[in-house]
Amino acid sequence: MKALITRKLGMTSILDEKGAATPVTLLSASSNVVTQIKNADTDGYRALQLGFEANKRPAKPQAGHFKASNPPVGGSPKIVREFRIAEGDGLSLKVGDQLAADSFSVGDVVKVTGISKGKGFAGTIKRHNFHRGRKTHGGRSYRRPGSIGSMFPQRIFPGKKMAGQMGHTQITTRNLKIAIVDTDLNVIGVKGAVPGPRKGVVLLRGVEK
Repeated sequence: MKALITRKLGMTSILDEKGAATPVTLLSASSNVVTQIKNADTDGYRALQLGFEANKRPAKPQAGHFKASNPPVGGSPKIVREFRIAEGDGLSLKVGDQLAADSFSVGDVVKVTGISKGKGFAGTIKRHNFHRGRKTHGGRSYRRPGSIGSMFPQRIFPGKKMAGQMGHTQITTRNLKIAIVDTDLNVIGVKGAVPGPRKGVVLLRGVEK
């Protein structure tokens, strides 16, 4: 099972043998430490818990939890995420092992998860691609959402497309391919776009072919 916690560096492009440009998102894949391996007997589910970056002033409960993994110099992990694993996955790993960019290879199919850019409060035209009302023949409803419900049942159904917070939601993009693996700089390049702003946390997980 291949999984890493990374940070988004930005986008660039690479050229293939024919000179065609391919957009690539660069991810900083500094060392991840295995902080816990959960199993169905004690935890009710199977998961691999990874820690990323360093927290120089952890709380005592966190410091005690990460003591078994013997995190590298700099403190306990600052960012911790879990990756569900199937039966038989992750058995070669143990608490304290470190994972880096060399966990992936060029051509691997992955899925990435990140928090999309927050765009604040937005109306229905920007948020849901509604049409604008006509500005001729006496029309006075230009950017209004229109009817949001009839007389019955005297309430608005959940999930109705209306104005509200746009963006800043968790998004998973599947079936992307690894284009670059730089073990010296601990950088991974993924073909295409990855959700989230620069410096955002991105979860990278391999997909079984």
